[in-house]
Amino acid sequence: MPDGGRIEGPAPPETDPGTAPPPADFAAAGDAESRGRMAAVSDLVLELCRQWGLEREDERAWVVAEGGNGVVLPVLRGSERCVLRVVWPPAKTAVEARALEEWGGRGAVRLLAARPEMGALLLERLAAERSLQQVPLAEAAEAAGRLLRRLAIPAPVGIPCLQELAARTEASLPERQHRLGRPIPQRWVDAAKSLAGELGATAGRLLIHADLHYGNVLAGEREPWLAIDPKPVAGDPEVAVPEMVWSRLDEVDGATALRHLLSVLVDSAGLDAARTRGWAVVRCVDYWLWGLENGLTEDPERCRRILEVLA
Repeated sequence: MPDGGRIEGPAPPETDPGTAPPPADFAAAGDAESRGRMAAVSDLVLELCRQWGLEREDERAWVVAEGGNGVVLPVLRGSERCVLRVVWPPAKTAVEARALEEWGGRGAVRLLAARPEMGALLLERLAAERSLQQVPLAEAAEAAGRLLRRLAIPAPVGIPCLQELAARTEASLPERQHRLGRPIPQRWVDAAKSLAGELGATAGRLLIHADLHYGNVLAGEREPWLAIDPKPVAGDPEVAVPEMVWSRLDEVDGATALRHLLSVLVDSAGLDAARTRGWAVVRCVDYWLWGLENGLTEDPERCRRILEVLA
């Protein structure tokens, strides 16, 4: 990677790639600074297209990222079909680019160029219309588990450390539980606090895609399935399992089916079953509280269902 943490692109094109505005809801979320940045996204995209030699494939094909804090749009770099992704705030882009660079396209979308200070990534084009979300759950869980194990390689420097994240979670759980009026059975909070300390202290240093839900695994041409949008963590692969459980929990009928789903994930990823269960308890308690703090209603209920089986 060249100086400054950026991967350089080709020379700028001679043609104007266009300045069609993004959808009206693009700047609907976030603080005033974020909304101001989003309002100028057309100029930012134009500049990136000039720097990287890109052409807009379809002026109308803006895809608003989840949460309204970014856009994804199809572009061409010569004859190569790519995707330009721009998010705000841009800080997390550097860590994401570092992880994608380390994976080098093996099990994950290939990074073609990056400008982290602009929140911009140029990525290979995958089949956005086909993800593991559309695959039957048992098959999807097995594929996601294999991918989780494949992506678990030694972490490079600069990736957030699971030990530190777990320590912060351990310290925050009692106060959050109290502030919210103790919505979670206290025995579950106590178990999560104890497990966060124990598992965090012994966490490994593998590079983990910590947001590997089924919608973040898309069909590709070089490989059947490739991961996108990582939230990289240096730690244990077991910590990433809860996303694969709660994201499609509505399809799981009863405790026996939930235990079977966990078994499929553990076996396909070659995980430690006890460690998987422990991290699931920590993550579900933490996410339940986070959901209540942010006004969610369905996700806390999903966490309750999982904890009834595991905790």
